[in-house]
Amino acid sequence: MVFWDQDSILLIDYLPKGQTINTEYYSSLLVRLKDILKEKHRRNVTKGVLYLQDNALAYQTLATRKKLAYLGFQCLDYPPYSVDLSLSDCRLFLGLKERLKGRHFLSDAEVIAAVETWLDGQPSEFFLSGLQS
Repeated sequence: MVFWDQDSILLIDYLPKGQTINTEYYSSLLVRLKDILKEKHRRNVTKGVLYLQDNALAYQTLATRKKLAYLGFQCLDYPPYSVDLSLSDCRLFLGLKERLKGRHFLSDAEVIAAVETWLDGQPSEFFLSGLQS
């Protein structure tokens, strides 16, 4: 799972093998994200966070909505699925897929390193233009 803002990647979480994303797991990620945002944006986080997430089941539960409200995240309405509206699919993952296409990896660690190298190499304008588009 990738969390990003207009400047950079905030948090990447690689789901452990055999684990599924459920409400509890997702809620723990939201707490980690809030801590990262506090560190990065100190004053602005106290004003609240505009938050856009897709409509996966674990994200829509009452417990998740309560956790988001408790953390001060204001959820934006997620538009009906459309390829041109899915920010992460179109902005982050399309370029990443092209970069990794045809490569063979011997371990999960190699894949993670390749993903993080590509994401870290993107300028801040990449993320801002992704949100603006």
